[in-house]
Amino acid sequence: MENYFEKIKKYLHNGHAKEMDNRIERLRMYIDEILLDMKDTQERRCGYLHLYGVSQTCAFIALKRNQDVELATMAGMLHDLHSYKTQNTDKHAEQGAVLARQILEELSLTNENETDLICSAIRNHSSKAIVHSAFDEVLKDADVLQHYVYNPLFPVMEHEKNRLQNLLTEFGIKPHQNDYEYR
Repeated sequence: MENYFEKIKKYLHNGHAKEMDNRIERLRMYIDEILLDMKDTQERRCGYLHLYGVSQTCAFIALKRNQDVELATMAGMLHDLHSYKTQNTDKHAEQGAVLARQILEELSLTNENETDLICSAIRNHSSKAIVHSAFDEVLKDADVLQHYVYNPLFPVMEHEKNRLQNLLTEFGIKPHQNDYEYR
């Protein structure tokens, strides 16, 4: 009988990731091993929801803005991995960029320019008040949007309110009635 984690891996990757020359799936398999190794099940759950959620939101925003969808998806998967892996959020953007570079090089997933692009987005993703490159902005916006759609009844962090309002406008989404009153 398969153990629980083997079932999760099979479900998440449809049993085909090893046979595929798909950089996103290869990266997801690597990240899943890190997340599955986490002892704290609540933090593991948060890691899966946030990393996969931001990754998918990156893909959506990159498609809309004509940015590299594959690299944006990978940046979303990697952006907070350091925090989940170490359970430490100090300098998480900078440390996350270092870990991302190590993983991308270890797995030989990207060339130098692609690695630099992904790591720049990760390094800058916590600087929500500053506008960086169009690619960096995809990750920042995906992070904010994922925080919001995870549970729209949760308060929006003050430093994300302006960016969220701009995103809702960009995507033609009308905020809930009294949305910001509750936040």
